[in-house]
Amino acid sequence: MEGDCLSCMKYLMFVFNFFIFLGGACLLGIGIWVMVDPTGFREIVAANPLLITGAYILLAMGGLLFLLGFLGCCGAVRENKCLLLFFFLLILIIFLAELSAAILAFIFRENLTREFFTKELTKHYQGNNDTDVFSATWNSVMITFGCCGVNGPEDFKFASVFRLLTLDSDEVPEACCRREPQSRDGVLLSREECLLGRELFLNKQGCYTVILNAFETYVYLAGALAIGVLAIELFAMIFAMCLFRGIQ
Repeated sequence: MEGDCLSCMKYLMFVFNFFIFLGGACLLGIGIWVMVDPTGFREIVAANPLLITGAYILLAMGGLLFLLGFLGCCGAVRENKCLLLFFFLLILIIFLAELSAAILAFIFRENLTREFFTKELTKHYQGNNDTDVFSATWNSVMITFGCCGVNGPEDFKFASVFRLLTLDSDEVPEACCRREPQSRDGVLLSREECLLGRELFLNKQGCYTVILNAFETYVYLAGALAIGVLAIELFAMIFAMCLFRGIQ
């Protein structure tokens, strides 16, 4: 009977570690996407070191979970006590690190607010200056999503650098202008009318709302995935200790 329980525990341990392996692969994929995303997602938050650090942590955690899941599967199949103990200690450290990261993300959530992005845009945006990474990234985002500013075209009334560079002649940057189709290669409906702020020829909706709506499903999915990974890690630690104690 004891041998049957041990065998069952071993295979349950293998299953849980397989899910950890998959979870790590997903986190690793998301981290890589954030770092190399061609639309410039990484650069949109480049002014905030905390967010960039979070992306690197995501990448590191994904890689560790990927490796850890693989090692856990091997330890369960081979019934190696040293490997299981190492697995338990390592997954405990990762579990505590992820829990700490979640708490820090909650504490510093104001860095992802509408007010934060509005402040950064009005302070650093330089219009059509493609040599400036921040401005070029915002232009790419506004063209891709068919939006204008963080809240709408009115944001550029307070964009000090943009107003200075355009000598107050343009109400909005060219990236806010409507295109047909709405892409970088699309044809502007009327550049002159748009730059004068004519509503018919510019995108009126702010990028914050547009992007939030576009990624709302993925945000919930990422949250559910994170909770699932934490739960799987917790069960894996329990199974690892039970299997460790059962091995002679």
